[in-house]
Order: sequence, then C-alpha cells, then structure tokens
Amino acid sequence: MAKIKVTLVKSTIGEIQSVKATVAALGLKKIRSSNILEDTPATMGQIKKVGHLVKVESV
Repeated sequence: MAKIKVTLVKSTIGEIQSVKATVAALGLKKIRSSNILEDTPATMGQIKKVGHLVKVESV
C-alpha cells in the first residue's frame, strides 16, 4: 500500500474542536511536525477535512 507524508504547516488556533481532534488523530502536534501514514480512504477523508492546515507528499 502507498504511503503519504503529512506535515502540519498552519496552526490550529481558532479552529473548531473537531478539526483539532482530526489533526491530533493524524499524529500531528506542533507546526512542522510530520507523520508517515498509509494511503487509505479513511486517512484521505481526514486529510480532506484539514487540507487547509496540512501539506501532503507521497513517499
């Protein structure tokens, strides 16, 4: 299965609680923190929800 690298590039300050929880579920804590995840439909749905805060690269 393909892997993707997700990096938090904007702060979650001012975002609603569900967006903050989604960022935490992706394993991101601070700005410029990254996590390598499997490219599954569930992960892509989470990334779509917080797409304005993260950068996605294929690995």
